[in-house]
Amino acid sequence: MNKTENQKAWLFVLPVFALVAFNAVIPLMTVVNYAFQETFGDNTFFWSGVLWFEEVLKSERFHDSLIRQLTFTFSILAIEVPLGVAIALSMPRKGPWVPVCLVLMALPLLIPWNVVGAMWNILALPDIGLLGYTLNAIGFDYNFTRQVGDAWFTLILMDVWHWTSLVVLLAYAGLVSIPDAYYQAARIDGAGSFAIFRHIQLPKMKRVLTIAILLRFMDSFNIFTEVSVLTGGGPGNSTTLLSIDLEKMALGQFDLGPAAAMSLVYFLIILAMSWLFYTLMMRNEDQ
Repeated sequence: MNKTENQKAWLFVLPVFALVAFNAVIPLMTVVNYAFQETFGDNTFFWSGVLWFEEVLKSERFHDSLIRQLTFTFSILAIEVPLGVAIALSMPRKGPWVPVCLVLMALPLLIPWNVVGAMWNILALPDIGLLGYTLNAIGFDYNFTRQVGDAWFTLILMDVWHWTSLVVLLAYAGLVSIPDAYYQAARIDGAGSFAIFRHIQLPKMKRVLTIAILLRFMDSFNIFTEVSVLTGGGPGNSTTLLSIDLEKMALGQFDLGPAAAMSLVYFLIILAMSWLFYTLMMRNEDQ
């Protein structure tokens, strides 16, 4: 029996394409337009070529922001991925506590980003905040508004609290998908807990951990609201990540040409490093 293909289903996708074009493609073309041109107002543009890109790439300001961004990103990945896997391994696989644990893990992800920044700003205040007051009470000289190390500690702690749950949930999904037959065979062979983790659980979690690392990398590179509310890029410029620096350049200084060029460089960095992460993680997958 011959099946008749019906291509009318693609009509349902057209609104999605239109929405993506309106929300992504058109703004992107506007950014590209500003990145290669100069304007003095009155909607009059002059071709500038790659002038703005050269200015951004040679700028110490951009280099410093990029170093701070990479430091933040790799710091939270080094903490959140192992911590998330460890928590997922400790969670029950069966029983009434499973939904309780899943709901508790999902709660931080439901809080809006600006609320997270405001919560941690109040929590970390050295005089009245629970975290700040406690650290000072036990002998630490803690003040995230004045001391660079304290600002970084608070920023990383906030991100770990907010986003480790995502790694936990993805890792847990990978763990519960492992058939019991694997564990039974491992026990028959006398494998210990570490051997089971090394040869069964970790390989089976490879795909979900790849997704977790890619999501956390891209999210951490795009972080803006939490940092803006918590530290505002301070003290000084010590926590001015790429997104904060881009906002200051575009809206604070109204340097639209350099800001547009920087945003495109920013985008290409995220794209290239995401591809590199994915390639390295999935390198031997076919084997």
